[in-house]
Amino acid sequence: MAAPYQFCPYCATALTTRYVHGRWRQACPACGFVHWRNPVVGVAVIVTEKGQVLLARRARGPYRGAWCIPCGYVEHGEDVRAAAQREFQEETGLLVHVGDLYAVHANFHDPAQHTVGLWFRGTVLGGTLRPGDDVDQVAYVPLHRLPEPLAFPTDRLVLARLRQEEGQA
Repeated sequence: MAAPYQFCPYCATALTTRYVHGRWRQACPACGFVHWRNPVVGVAVIVTEKGQVLLARRARGPYRGAWCIPCGYVEHGEDVRAAAQREFQEETGLLVHVGDLYAVHANFHDPAQHTVGLWFRGTVLGGTLRPGDDVDQVAYVPLHRLPEPLAFPTDRLVLARLRQEEGQA
């Protein structure tokens, strides 16, 4: 993968590669800026009902047509639970209570963007189930009969754990 930046965002000097804290990183020889490529945080809410889980089908981008647990990114300065509630409502039309943390996984499926995903359990408080934002379909599906394809390998791990806990493995 090509380096994401060519010039320092602070002083516009051409970046070089330097060994910093055990890794090669882009760095500025003039002002000392180091580009730390840290993962982005994603959040998802798991809502289950009578052996079914609520899934959403992606409407665009590289995962178009693939199913996932409703999810999205945490905005800068946003609490992870608030982000999970916001993203879930944007994608499903439902307001949820964001409950306990259920799973945490590193996502390496997209070489351009490493993410760390947080999956919370959720309880529907209200709203009307409808696709919105980045999805074109939302549906409760049986845990033992999941639609294909699934967008994210880590969702597959989370759903397998849910099936096992509900005796549907």
